[in-house]
Amino acid sequence: TALAEAELEYNPEHTSRAVYATFPLITLPPKLASEEGLENVSVLVWTTQPWTIPANQAVCYMPNAQYSVVKRADNSQLLLVATERTASLAALLHTELQNICTFSGSQLQGGLCKHPTIPDKQVPLLPANHVTMAKGTGLVHTAPAHGMDDYSVASHFKLSVDCMVDEDGKFTDLAGPELQNLPVMTEGTDKVISLLKESSSLLLEEQCVHSYPYDWRTKQPVVIRPSKQWFINTASLKDKAKEALQKVTILPESARSSLLTMLDKRTYWCISRQRSWGVPIPVFYHGESQEPLINKYTVAHVAKLFKEKGSDCWWELPIEALLPPEVLKKSKAGPASDYVRGEDVLDIWFDSGASWAAVLEESDPRADAYVEGKDQLGGWFQSSLLTSVAVRNKAPYKSLVVHGFAVSEKGEKMSKSLGNVVDPAEVINGTKDGGLPAYGADVLRWWVAESNIFSEVQIGPSALNSARDSISKVRNTLRFLLGNLHGFDPRLQAVDPTQMRYVDQYMLHLLREFGMKVTDAYSEFDAGRVVRILQAFITRDLSSFYFSVIKDRLYCDAEDSLGRRSCQTALEEILDGLTRSVAPILPHLAEEVYLHTPGHEKGETLFKSGWIKSSSVWRRPGLEEAVEGACAIRDSFLSSIPGKNTNQYELTIAIEPGLLFELMESLQEESTSTTSQLVELMMAARVNLASDLPRDLHPDALLNHGTFLINLEGGVIREDSPYSIAVTPTSAARCPRCRRYTAESADCLCPRCSGVVSQAH
Repeated sequence: TALAEAELEYNPEHTSRAVYATFPLITLPPKLASEEGLENVSVLVWTTQPWTIPANQAVCYMPNAQYSVVKRADNSQLLLVATERTASLAALLHTELQNICTFSGSQLQGGLCKHPTIPDKQVPLLPANHVTMAKGTGLVHTAPAHGMDDYSVASHFKLSVDCMVDEDGKFTDLAGPELQNLPVMTEGTDKVISLLKESSSLLLEEQCVHSYPYDWRTKQPVVIRPSKQWFINTASLKDKAKEALQKVTILPESARSSLLTMLDKRTYWCISRQRSWGVPIPVFYHGESQEPLINKYTVAHVAKLFKEKGSDCWWELPIEALLPPEVLKKSKAGPASDYVRGEDVLDIWFDSGASWAAVLEESDPRADAYVEGKDQLGGWFQSSLLTSVAVRNKAPYKSLVVHGFAVSEKGEKMSKSLGNVVDPAEVINGTKDGGLPAYGADVLRWWVAESNIFSEVQIGPSALNSARDSISKVRNTLRFLLGNLHGFDPRLQAVDPTQMRYVDQYMLHLLREFGMKVTDAYSEFDAGRVVRILQAFITRDLSSFYFSVIKDRLYCDAEDSLGRRSCQTALEEILDGLTRSVAPILPHLAEEVYLHTPGHEKGETLFKSGWIKSSSVWRRPGLEEAVEGACAIRDSFLSSIPGKNTNQYELTIAIEPGLLFELMESLQEESTSTTSQLVELMMAARVNLASDLPRDLHPDALLNHGTFLINLEGGVIREDSPYSIAVTPTSAARCPRCRRYTAESADCLCPRCSGVVSQAH
């Protein structure tokens, strides 16, 4: 079958039987005719495909290079080669090469050579741009039927492009009886080399390892030969395609240049194939003239038949059914019996490239995203673009997501022969020998999500164990949230945001920002960023800060108290936001959590309940500055004491009258308190708030100073606010219930706990 360039991959380890062959010069170029001693010169060529020599139509040279006639020291043979290649050829032949004369390549014009395997055939010396001096002799054997550069030369000089190789890769009768029916890559090559020996034209044979095109599916080397195929002239679509790509988001952006480069290199797209399966190309051929018959009438009729009966009807129905009289009349064609149906099928890249026509709705003619590996920049991404631009003048996608490939834990390409292939089913279910535990689908999905999908991604036990540990932290956070919502019904007991404690409102503000960041990352298909945002929110904002601050209120306040319900309202919103944000990555865990979350109807599923919710009410002026100002002071407090047990200390905060003082007053109206919101944030036994530090400080008091930058109304109000703190050990006793140092003695409850216990009884 024919193959498109996109279906080829180049094997750099291909080994060929390369030959150096001579073409006797029977007519000297006019500009060299006057030179003496050039009567028996042979042009020396080198080729890695000796089976193409019978199809030779010319020998090409580089017009602006220097060429020499050299004489072999071992047998006096005269050879015409590029001057630049003389030294390497002498080493290869193990003989000295004496220079007889040197001249420019342009002086070779008009020369004629004798064909080495076909008697009485003459081939010309012709100039060509594709000749290089990197290898060989600087003179290129040219077989137009078996190479693109050769074909270009033939087109320019009107040489024959007759093909001696059939569709089975065997020589035809045109190659002569000695070669007919021999496979060109094996026995045919053997025979051609034998013929070169018989004609004394074989100078040298060697094994050559070089890059050669292979079929990307069968992994077999291809034979290049001319055949009649159907093409799309992509040159006429390039400008439109490039214009359409300007409206497409490509992730990563670096893939755009690769796609454009591949698009530029593609001049024609061969869409016909000679396979036993596929969608038939609806073309008819006249039995005698072989003229194709295809127009809007024939195509419309065949399309209708395909829709009714399936595409196999092309092979099954009689020609009269495929070409009824009314279609022939509109086509101004003769009777159906004059025609035969075509046997070519469409390139599968045309099939997949036209998938937008079958999948997308007319109301939204562009897909949100096409997602595939980077190998599809020359495949599906490009074929889809070209077909859509040809028909609709627009790209079929709004975004392209171009990912890398999974490699082994050592960064090696996965290979069955190396035994390093990781089977997704084994990751999920484990291996029978116990070598790989059953990680489950969520671990595999998390590994994908946290990886940088735009490059090669490593997978192995280390990566999977890390993913499992990360999920465990997420799961523990969700478990904490669920556990502390026991008995809470948000539909009945939720607190209005304006009535909630400042730190709870602050967490809703952070949750709103978290939801916006996660949504942006998902919209850019950056699941790795989602994971990083999620981990930062869980580790920094929840575990290290909020959960620590609220545990006392959550566990020790009265069950129905405003403070506890305020906290639970925030926890319920956080649980909802976290569950929804993680759902695309960990759907099983998210659904499990949702089923146990209070406030839902039985049987309701997370995946039909919408995306992350937020409210503009959660963004309250001054709220962020108040809590973050308190946190800055808490950092100074923590750095002043040995260890981190802040509840054994009494904290005095001194701030000059101003914005920071007003913000701290919003957290503690009294000058001294053991129960204020400021006390909760500091996690201290008591907090005193004043404009100056007292003069009668305890001699063991620990002092510290700091500054907090207040930034209000988008930077309109900015103020550097200094503060001082004094830390002294508390004289209060430890409450046996809440374990805070707020009791009068060790054997009695603190006032808060006493009230809660009394109320409960």
